[in-house]
Amino acid sequence: MIDKDRYQRTFGLLHASGDFLKEVPTMRPKHHFPIRKITVLCAAVLLLFSMASVCYAENIGGIRRTIQLWIHGDQTSAVMDIQDGQYTITYEDAQGNTHQRGGGGVAYEADGSERPLTEEELMEQLNAPEVAYLEDGTVWVYYLDHAMEITDRFNEDGICFLQLKNGDETLYLTIEYNNGYAYSSDAFIQPEEWSTSP
Repeated sequence: MIDKDRYQRTFGLLHASGDFLKEVPTMRPKHHFPIRKITVLCAAVLLLFSMASVCYAENIGGIRRTIQLWIHGDQTSAVMDIQDGQYTITYEDAQGNTHQRGGGGVAYEADGSERPLTEEELMEQLNAPEVAYLEDGTVWVYYLDHAMEITDRFNEDGICFLQLKNGDETLYLTIEYNNGYAYSSDAFIQPEEWSTSP
């Protein structure tokens, strides 16, 4: 007997039941995706794109981003809008009050032409030291995560010299009481170089 005959005898006796044969034609494919779901999905994608274009149109020509910066020694989340070398930041303090402040400017190229400050230069400006005169008469310096009172560090001429360190970087800060301040990464700037007093 050859193998073919053996297989025919063995499997020739097997038959599918009538219920199984009726069930097979009524089965649906498993990957059926209803038209209603497709319509809802398309509408959601369209809504998402239209909302994104409205947000972009609100700030045409500028850049808007959420940043982390140091305000009075505390790291704070803020929304920063940049346009033409100017920035505006909006943030909330610990009490939930909204504050807004801005800055910016221009830089001069070697050929004498001016250009708006870049985003990196604006961030450098935001991370610069800040001097604050509080209502209680104290004077404070804020630099990144540092906050220090300097009220009694002024000399008899109303000048205060501070070295501010951030890792390997050192800033030399010169403050003239109620008349401004200047800083450099090279050396102290003398008040007569920038002072506005008569």
